[in-house]
Amino acid sequence: MPGPALHDASPAGQVGGPFAPDLHDARHLSLKAVLLVAWVLVSFVACYFARDLQMLVAGWPLAYWIAAQGAVLVFIAIVVAYCWAMSRFERQDATVAPRPCPPTASMAEREERSRERAYLWRLHRILALYILGVLGFLAFMAWAEQRGLSRHWIGPIFLFLTVMVYAGIGVYGRTTNPDEYYVAGRRIPPMYNGMAAAADWMSAASFISLAGALYLQGFSGTPGQPGGLAYLLGWTGGFCLVAMLIAPHLRAMNLYTIPDFFQVRFGGRWPRVIAALAAVLCSFTYVVAQIYGVGLIASRLTGVQFEIGIMLGLGGVLLCSFLGGMRAITWTQVAQYVVLLLAFLIPVSWLAYQQLGNPLATLVYGKQLGKIADLEEQLLQSPAEYQVVMAYLERAQEFEVRLQDVGAALEREREAARERIHRLRAQNADVGLIVAASRELAAMPRDEATARERWTREMRENYERARPLGGLPRHSQAFVGDPEGSAQERQDFQDTRRNFLALMFCLMVGTAGLPHLLTRYYTTATVAGSRASVAWSLFFIALLYLSAPALAVLVKYEVMNNLVGSSFDALPNWMAQWARVDASLLSVEDVNGDGIVQFGEIRLGADLIMLATPELGGLPYVVSGLVAAGGLAAALSTADGLLLTISNALVRDLYFQEKPRNASPEQRVILTKFTLLAVALSAAFVAALKPSEILPMVSASFSLAASAFVPAMVLGIFWRGTTRKGAVAGMLVGLAVTVYYMLSHVAALRSVLPLWLWADGLWFGIQPISAGVFGVPAGFCTAMLVSWFTRPAPELPRVRSEL
Repeated sequence: MPGPALHDASPAGQVGGPFAPDLHDARHLSLKAVLLVAWVLVSFVACYFARDLQMLVAGWPLAYWIAAQGAVLVFIAIVVAYCWAMSRFERQDATVAPRPCPPTASMAEREERSRERAYLWRLHRILALYILGVLGFLAFMAWAEQRGLSRHWIGPIFLFLTVMVYAGIGVYGRTTNPDEYYVAGRRIPPMYNGMAAAADWMSAASFISLAGALYLQGFSGTPGQPGGLAYLLGWTGGFCLVAMLIAPHLRAMNLYTIPDFFQVRFGGRWPRVIAALAAVLCSFTYVVAQIYGVGLIASRLTGVQFEIGIMLGLGGVLLCSFLGGMRAITWTQVAQYVVLLLAFLIPVSWLAYQQLGNPLATLVYGKQLGKIADLEEQLLQSPAEYQVVMAYLERAQEFEVRLQDVGAALEREREAARERIHRLRAQNADVGLIVAASRELAAMPRDEATARERWTREMRENYERARPLGGLPRHSQAFVGDPEGSAQERQDFQDTRRNFLALMFCLMVGTAGLPHLLTRYYTTATVAGSRASVAWSLFFIALLYLSAPALAVLVKYEVMNNLVGSSFDALPNWMAQWARVDASLLSVEDVNGDGIVQFGEIRLGADLIMLATPELGGLPYVVSGLVAAGGLAAALSTADGLLLTISNALVRDLYFQEKPRNASPEQRVILTKFTLLAVALSAAFVAALKPSEILPMVSASFSLAASAFVPAMVLGIFWRGTTRKGAVAGMLVGLAVTVYYMLSHVAALRSVLPLWLWADGLWFGIQPISAGVFGVPAGFCTAMLVSWFTRPAPELPRVRSEL
């Protein structure tokens, strides 16, 4: 297969490169500097002083509004301003060359523009017909539900019909042409590429878990669980870096994959190999989270087991990405974006209309923030809530006592379970009670190590729930603790703010380094189109992200105002159904025994909030099917791009680059397809083990991408002095620091890794989810230092000797 066409590239491995400083106009650098300053002010500086900005303005807490909406609008303005200014500079710099045949050239240009307009109008008509078809299908399903269509049919219909539509697009877009398979022929219009990138970006983490994270963590999370609005800021602010620092420069090189950049810019074997392996590592972590989301949704829609649901959804992934590569994936993602956007906006608009009489949730949900603050005060003073707190505290202390002598405690628990079974049998009790008691005995830990691990986890969970508001922070409060309070409150405040900024940094920089996202901007026809695609991407993403905080607030008000205080006997059926899918998603237990639901007795997982919103708000079940289909579309769209990235890295960037191999371009594409199949099955196996919630897995991949790619990539683009050895050292050190910090906090590995390097296991109190905050600076510093010391000596001028 022919390699990428290169422009202005220096010899491989030498200093300099395709985008050395002399190729950057001073106007461009000044523009980027000004916009980056605005980016820092509206994100990091505004959030650092969020506690001081928490006054009410038009009913909104100002700092909350800035972080939830204001900053995102500024990010869009920054990217649009950059695109407009760069286009203006290009028009100013353009020169008109003499035309030997002006009439012929003019006619050719007019014909080309006419073909482009016809192509765009054809795409617009297809998109309009598709949207009308989706809305018509929803109307038909709503009519069928009113006419008595069973819920047992609605879910499978949404699942299979949407997957078949995506599969049909994949079959229609099948190809073995390398240019079409890897970069969709580089002819995707910016608006449609932006829609596809938005669908690729809004993964299961964004669609399923973002609103849940905001529900559970409020503005900023807790010292031990940072997050909240940091996710929203990080996943939108990073596109400013993509637009100004990365995407246009990579597109100008006509590359196929991210490892191509490292091979072209630095030359040699190791930059490409390390980049390919890092792409596999961060993308595999990401795709496991998507397939986990696929299994979660498919099992809820069809009622099958979680593992079978994974395989059902995986079939849709493979039909899209296996046959047509980037060409099929692009148009599939455009179709998926329409579904997931409607699936998100309809429930949040419905809830806003129910609660506030206005469907424009993003504009009006601020009224509910004040009501939630009042309800939080009532819950903090409630005697029933205090009873719940004390009940969880007693449980935590009981587990703490067990951990003092695990062996003896485990034997006591087993003996008590045996005696209970014997007593039930002696009393001729109901068979169900005897079976339940037998299952309880069988589920007990089999050895002391397992018991210690399980009881330690349960002790921590109960201590967490033995806090006011069920362990949740106040929703609109910027950072836990008090900068003017006790020593512990001051420490909590500093830790929360520090972790918030660290997580936001990792997500922003990781956005600029994710291979599957950057590859999307290879598919446009021009560099200007790549810039415009980033702007469209951020616009389409913001349509959903600006609604996520509104959804979290509306759902929390619904829970606090309507669910809390109801009777356990009157709990809706959907709660039991979700609990059967996965007990960690939802649990409601009458801890204080009063038969009334208290807020502290409700435990909702982050992955549940969005999927259960229609049922929580009393919407028709068709909307539940639509929401699940939207979550499925989000997971499938991202999984498609990730699987293609992994298979390309393994086959194109490793297998065929290590040794010359006799294979045609079509044969290479076929091998890439079968590698994609093997990777998908491996990811499905890991996802079936339920290793973690979606959000932590996705966040880990951002830290990995940020530390592995961004330092060497940015230096390689903007600094002529970056050398091959510097890039390799920077990538290895940044990635090693990030991976070490993550793994050293995995409970199973703590006993074998050296932990004497830091106090209390944490550096500066930063949680492992933000490990990239150490890896990125380490990568930058290492790459710069090694490049500085390995620069080739300047050549001395040769003087002709005349003897």
